[in-house]
Amino acid sequence: MPRAKGGFKTRRRHKKYLKLAKGYWGARHRLYKIARVAVERGLAFAFHGRKLRKREFRSLWIARINAFARTLGISYSKLINKLQNNNIAIDRKILAELAVTDPKAFESIVKSVC
Repeated sequence: MPRAKGGFKTRRRHKKYLKLAKGYWGARHRLYKIARVAVERGLAFAFHGRKLRKREFRSLWIARINAFARTLGISYSKLINKLQNNNIAIDRKILAELAVTDPKAFESIVKSVC
């Protein structure tokens, strides 16, 4: 009895990884073993990058709010504290967007809490 080589299933599994490795350089898109390692590393970095992007955007928003708040004579931490004390629920993303696109509205928010 001949041994089972798993032709169909093996080929399907290999093709799945090689398809994901499309565009990779050299053996990384040609050879299954190397492509598999490259793809799995790429997927791991992509997962990590999605988490990192959220942190980086929050840092950007905070920097923008701080820069505009300081032109109005208040620091970021004091502004956020006063917003919380006055029960004004505006998240950092919207505050940063207001600071960049509509400084007058941002200024009115700062004046209302100070």
